[in-house]
Amino acid sequence: MVKTVGTPIDLRKIRVEDLFWKNEMELVRKEVIPYQWNALNDRVEGAEPSFAVRNFKIAADITAKRKALGAGYKEKIWPTDVFSLKPEDPEHPEARFYGFLFQDSDFSKWIEAVGYSLTQHPDPELEKTADGIIDVVCAAQQPNGYLDTYYIINDMSKIFTNLKDHHELYCFGHLTEGAVAYYKATGKDKLLKAAERFADFIDSKLGPEEGKLKGYPGHEIAEMALVRLYEVTGKDRYLKLSSYFIDERGKKPYYFDAEHPDEAKRHGDGERYHYYQAHRPVREQDEAVGHAVRAAYLYSGMADVARLTGDESLKAACERLWDNIVNKKMYITGGIGGTSHGEAFSFEYDLPNDLAYSETCAAIGLVFFAGRMLRMDVDSRYADVMERALYNTVLSGMALDGKSFFYVNPLEVVPEACHKDERKAHVKPVRQKWFGCACCPPNIARTVSSVASYAYSENEDTLFMHLYVGGHVEKSYETADILWNIRQDIMGDGTVKILCEKAEAKGKGEKPQTIAVRIPSWAEGYTVSCGSFRHENKKGYEYITGLFKEGDEITVTFDRKVQILRASSKVSEDHGKVAVSYGPFVYCLEEKDNGKDLHLLRVTADPSKARLKELDIAGNTVTAVILPGKREKAKEESLYSLYSESEYEDAELTFIPYYTWANRGENEMRVWVNR
Repeated sequence: MVKTVGTPIDLRKIRVEDLFWKNEMELVRKEVIPYQWNALNDRVEGAEPSFAVRNFKIAADITAKRKALGAGYKEKIWPTDVFSLKPEDPEHPEARFYGFLFQDSDFSKWIEAVGYSLTQHPDPELEKTADGIIDVVCAAQQPNGYLDTYYIINDMSKIFTNLKDHHELYCFGHLTEGAVAYYKATGKDKLLKAAERFADFIDSKLGPEEGKLKGYPGHEIAEMALVRLYEVTGKDRYLKLSSYFIDERGKKPYYFDAEHPDEAKRHGDGERYHYYQAHRPVREQDEAVGHAVRAAYLYSGMADVARLTGDESLKAACERLWDNIVNKKMYITGGIGGTSHGEAFSFEYDLPNDLAYSETCAAIGLVFFAGRMLRMDVDSRYADVMERALYNTVLSGMALDGKSFFYVNPLEVVPEACHKDERKAHVKPVRQKWFGCACCPPNIARTVSSVASYAYSENEDTLFMHLYVGGHVEKSYETADILWNIRQDIMGDGTVKILCEKAEAKGKGEKPQTIAVRIPSWAEGYTVSCGSFRHENKKGYEYITGLFKEGDEITVTFDRKVQILRASSKVSEDHGKVAVSYGPFVYCLEEKDNGKDLHLLRVTADPSKARLKELDIAGNTVTAVILPGKREKAKEESLYSLYSESEYEDAELTFIPYYTWANRGENEMRVWVNR
């Protein structure tokens, strides 16, 4: 029987004071959330328009007119050629839907980030702005509960006719995630009630019962969103609907064939829909395939349902898929998705550096998956990957000033190739202001704003520390309420200090309390100083147990060293190369520090020769790693010539944290370096 061993702590019980993460969260609060609000309203000069707010306003006007018709509200108001309408006035109520099918989700991710931000920093003006747009969004909802502007504006008679491609359930999922976050932050349930009504409508149309469509999402996220809705409302039908979507996925005859009969004609009885992870039932899947973001979202939902329903076969499938990703398909930066073709996982061990896709959203999805696996099994192998993805690929997706973003996170860049080679057109040498398909920027904002929920989880008698995010954490144990004051300096002296700042007994006896601290894979050793309290290591966590009182202190010290890493010999791209890491950060070379033609550099594989240096990057002080190396001397030669040994000159190589690259203009970059 699957057992829940930990659940996230309510963000309102955590006050983040960590220097590193507080800076990132403040960047999101002060820069990213306002910037994205302007982007949602198409007010960022030079950036691709979002159309999200505009579409909701148009849909609200249409809904008002439909409601005015009373019993006849289902009748079409606009002509069938609505797609061709191009009125001069963009606010005209007959304007067509603009943007991608999933444009509604831009708002939903923004409101989710707002909710998380408000838990740490109340902001009446921001809340007022959020309430205003929530009014508009809710005004667009149809009387039957349906809420997707693409069909509200275009043709309501076509809803749920293309679940494979048209993202209705995806938009519902993000709406629900945002609604739950905003409700938990403010106590206001207007958007939550709208999400419930939409969920109820979906439940009335899809499911195993006679007369319902036997469909499931083309782009997954509804699965884990329904679980969140279940957990906040206690209504079983939402968990059952999530379970149905997971159980039905990939069964034959394929539901997507019914929507798209030409697919069946072209492919016969063979497996298909790998892109959607719908090629076979999920419990029979053992390799991560298809669109990497969709996959990670599906696996996260599977883990949620496995935990809540006690489904061992579903948990086993999650474990197989996890192992396949982490051991055969994950970049050293925690990125996933090796090919731009379908934004997808490639074949096993195919991890090209210069052609990498490694979408920011996919790394975020991996964080979701890891966090949910930790709720079933507190094992440091999950938290290690969660940390690697967060500190490297996720943070790389946002500039240090919070005003530009990466969709794709390559591990090797030559700007000329990005501009002139169509195979690398997806790789950008500098971050972009915004994207027409703008899933990544708001995804970063909501993830960074909620990082504390991944850092800590709890059960009745234990507080689990998965990431080192300092601050105050309120933990209600069975016998006492404790306020923990946690300070970390893992990049400085390597310590995590945990102080029992307040302990109030509940009068229920003297059952001891436990705090479990993860021991990271990058620590080459560690010590625990906890006085007379007992401690033991289980699955990479030090469990420190006792009857804590005010003033008790625990110190965990990690032995951090610069590490030189190699890839499996099966990864041909990285054969004969090494990568550098220090603490949770993967490092890279940039032309700015090391000159052009980074491919001519070689680095020592001896970490004892490394030294650390503080470096200013775009006004931010970061820890650089300096290693001795060599640079191949350039020489005049024909395109091909007889082999002769190359000549080298000594060089001092400067490595910077990967997440900080491309903050000093367009230049070369590489993670894997010749040795």
